[in-house]
Amino acid sequence: MAKDKIPTYSICNLLGSKNCGTDFLITRIADFVRENRCIHFPHRHTFYQIVLFTQGSGRHNIDFQDYEVVPHQIYYMAPNQIHTWDFSADTDGYLINFDENFFNSFLQNSQLLKKLPLFHQIVGRPTQILEANCCIEIVVLFQKLLEEYEKEASFKQEILRSILLEILIRLSRTQHQSLKEGVTKHHYTVLQNFEELIEKHFLEKRLPKEYAELLFVTPNHLNSLCNATVGKSAGELIRERILLEAKRLLVNSDHNISEIAYQLNFEDNAYFSRFFKKYLSVSPDEFRKNIL
Repeated sequence: MAKDKIPTYSICNLLGSKNCGTDFLITRIADFVRENRCIHFPHRHTFYQIVLFTQGSGRHNIDFQDYEVVPHQIYYMAPNQIHTWDFSADTDGYLINFDENFFNSFLQNSQLLKKLPLFHQIVGRPTQILEANCCIEIVVLFQKLLEEYEKEASFKQEILRSILLEILIRLSRTQHQSLKEGVTKHHYTVLQNFEELIEKHFLEKRLPKEYAELLFVTPNHLNSLCNATVGKSAGELIRERILLEAKRLLVNSDHNISEIAYQLNFEDNAYFSRFFKKYLSVSPDEFRKNIL
């Protein structure tokens, strides 16, 4: 059996076995980096992560996309995304890790977390720069959350969930406010549902018309909505998800190209290699050698 080359960390892995069962963590970035120098890079998480930079520089990479670190920047990571970083020595801010089940017994709407834009790749943004006033408000909430986390007090978990929920809602508002002019909430909802369907079916459904049918819209309407909202066609969004999975498999395991082609439901190795090179300008083998 092929071995994983990229480790997957749970919150338990990060905090140590004595803290297993913990589904939430907040800390200062500087403290976290100093205490976790043994983390392997690249790696992935089983949990959601939010990072807010208050100072410093460097870079972080999420699913093969590089981002420069700047103050007032915040980024969001969903489980299973491949991640690496290289921060300057003076980098600081706040880091939140939480499992989905952290909210399970708290939210009346169990799907709320998935409906927020923050951790979506199409309708959301993995990183954003907060405006000064907004950043001040968010920093206050992060600090309040950290202070509560470090206390031993009654109803601690409930307070932590409440503050984190407020942070998530306020940050989601900033993303909604940045929607393009003319994009309605209905458009946004359809596109979000489209993204969820792609995540569920991309291995077997490759055509926009198949998703349009599931969304009860016409293929032309779906295509028009995608172009108007994110500047890409429905077909491009489906293709990008397939390519992302291909890249993850290429760097995360010892599977050969034929095995990866089979996992991705391509007819054969040659067809997969042509598809990959057409859109990324390198062959699967070349991509693997360049990354590892």
